[in-house]
Amino acid sequence: MKKVGVVMGSDSDLKVVNKAIDVLKEYSVPYEVHIYSAHRTPQQAREFSLNVRKNGFGVIIAAAGMAAHLAGALAANTTLPVIGIPVKSANFDGMDALLSTVMMPSGIPVATVAVDGAKNAALLAVEMLAIEDEQLAQRLEQARSEAAQAVLEKDKKAQEL
Repeated sequence: MKKVGVVMGSDSDLKVVNKAIDVLKEYSVPYEVHIYSAHRTPQQAREFSLNVRKNGFGVIIAAAGMAAHLAGALAANTTLPVIGIPVKSANFDGMDALLSTVMMPSGIPVATVAVDGAKNAALLAVEMLAIEDEQLAQRLEQARSEAAQAVLEKDKKAQEL
């Protein structure tokens, strides 16, 4: 199975990124975690993204706040899918990071999840890997079924009120 690269712009993003790591662990998906800044360590970020395919990765998750150029900087150097997690900061409630992540130029796509949406970023990465992995696809289907059943049980309890 291909690995997921989990890259964050700062160790302050780890609180958010841990939610993605938990999902990857839950699905037994191999991953690597790195801290590279699009602005402070651009050479390392570029080197990482230039070599992801040959290093066994299938998808990259990139988390960054404020200017949030990390996902785009990584996507510029690979044709593997990149999923951006805009991280909420104190100044603009994450709107700055959201706009920086989602507004990519034509030809350099970045899939973007909600502000602090690390769980969905990891689930999207797992879904991408499941395109070629039937067992992983079945595990995702089972999880969706269990989630639906939980909602229906809550609905039943609500109707009894």
